[in-house]
Amino acid sequence: MGSHTTNGTRLVALLAVLTTSIAASAASPASATSGDVARGRDLYQNCAGCHSLRHNRTGPRHCGIVGRRAAALSGFPYSPAMQSSGIIWTGPALDRFLAAPTQVVPGTTMTYAGIAQARDRQDLIAWLAWAGSNAELCAAPAIAGNPTTGAPADRRR
Repeated sequence: MGSHTTNGTRLVALLAVLTTSIAASAASPASATSGDVARGRDLYQNCAGCHSLRHNRTGPRHCGIVGRRAAALSGFPYSPAMQSSGIIWTGPALDRFLAAPTQVVPGTTMTYAGIAQARDRQDLIAWLAWAGSNAELCAAPAIAGNPTTGAPADRRR
């Protein structure tokens, strides 16, 4: 009888650990997508004309975007359409928006045509999730003109 109780206790403990681990994983930004983070970092260079991780530019900053409500950053002039969209930037929501921004949020000021390839979107979302949860990358002093750290380029030429 003693071994039955011990096995039962172990099973309960194992289930508790697994449940906690699964819940933590599901809530983390990194679990938002299964894309290639390194490839997503390279693709993010295409976004750097308007966005950065750390600073608002023409578009809002991206650190912490995964899991954030659309138009939630104070100090950025979002379009009324984005403000009323009700979107939470989950992996699937980002995927839909990045595929066709003006169709998903008619009236958005993001006039980019979209990213046609699903793999490119997934890799970009993986990068955004990883970078946004990386306190060092989001909070470190930026290097001027480096779009992956988010610093605005020096425009005094």
